[in-house]
Amino acid sequence: MKPVNPSKVICIGRNYAAHIAELGNQVADEMVVFLKPPSAITNTLMCTHKDEQLHFETEICFQVNNGCLAAVAVGLDLTKRDLQSKLKASGLPWERAKAFDGSALFSEFVQIDEQAIEHLSLTLLIDNKVRQQGGVELMLYKPAVISAQVSEFMTLIDGDIIMTGTPAGVGAVNAGSTFIAQLHLGSDLLIQQEWLAE
Repeated sequence: MKPVNPSKVICIGRNYAAHIAELGNQVADEMVVFLKPPSAITNTLMCTHKDEQLHFETEICFQVNNGCLAAVAVGLDLTKRDLQSKLKASGLPWERAKAFDGSALFSEFVQIDEQAIEHLSLTLLIDNKVRQQGGVELMLYKPAVISAQVSEFMTLIDGDIIMTGTPAGVGAVNAGSTFIAQLHLGSDLLIQQEWLAE
């Protein structure tokens, strides 16, 4: 797999209504944004980090070039859910639960035409059972809107990655499980990536 080394990974939270509902969250008045550092990126799917259980969130991810969403991948945002819940309850930032080393995994990135972006969707299978499905049509904030809003307060540097949020169906990563993440363009399979949870 080709390594990626962005200056930052920009993550969008609460971007699918069904996922907001499954976690008992409220729809935010503004787009929820948080960051992961380059050290978060790995090819190893961990089930725990420092003895804390991790949860998976499958996402459509974009790589920026010349200010445009130039390439697309499917990725996993790993989360310390119990810690995140405690941080949210205290009104504190999420980075301790979201930005730790090894919390971001990506397939290869392939070039995408901006006109095709609206036809993207993802599927996650765990041990050959569908766990997550969703696409751009279900997003509260579409990729072009995400890019525009983030650019209002943060410079997007070539190579930066934007993770666009996760559909419903998140859950715990269990050791030994096989994760197959698929990215579809319309009815065509664009990317498939497999990880074995450790």
